Amino acid sequence: MQKSISSTTKSYLAGFLDADGSIYVQAKPNKTYRFGFQIASYIVFYQSLKDAESFSRVCSLIKAGHKRLRKDGIIEHIISKREEIFHFIDLVEPYVIMKKSQLILLKKILKAKRRVESEKDFEKLIELIDKFRDLNYSKKRKKRTLTL
Repeated sequence: MQKSISSTTKSYLAGFLDADGSIYVQAKPNKTYRFGFQIASYIVFYQSLKDAESFSRVCSLIKAGHKRLRKDGIIEHIISKREEIFHFIDLVEPYVIMKKSQLILLKKILKAKRRVESEKDFEKLIELIDKFRDLNYSKKRKKRTLTL
C-alpha cells in the first residue's frame, strides 16, 4: 500500500467500501488448525466485468490484495493478509460511515486472533466472530458452539 495517500482518495475508498464492498470474517472448519478452525478475514470490493478498466484504476489506489473473476461476471478485489487489512483500515476508518462498526470489530478480532493461546481464548475469538455476523446481512447467520 502507498505510504502517502490524500484524504480525498482515502474518503473515496471509504465510500466505495460502504457502497460496493464487504467486510467479513469466517471460522472455517479445518482439522489441520490447532483448534479445528481456520479464521479467515476479508475486505472485498465488487464490480461488474463491464467496468473492469475503471475498477482496476480504483483498485490500483489500494496497493494491496488481489483480483478474482467470478463465474457470474463480477470482479472481486480481495484484501486478506492481516497486515494489509490493518493498513487499509487505518487509511479509511475515519471516512467510513455505514461499515464503521464492522471495521472496528474486525480490528478487535484480528488482535484477539494474535493472542490466542488456549481453548478459552479461542472460544472468545469465536464469540467475537459471531458478533461480527450480527452486523452483516447474512441469510446463513448461525451462532457457533464449539466442541473442542
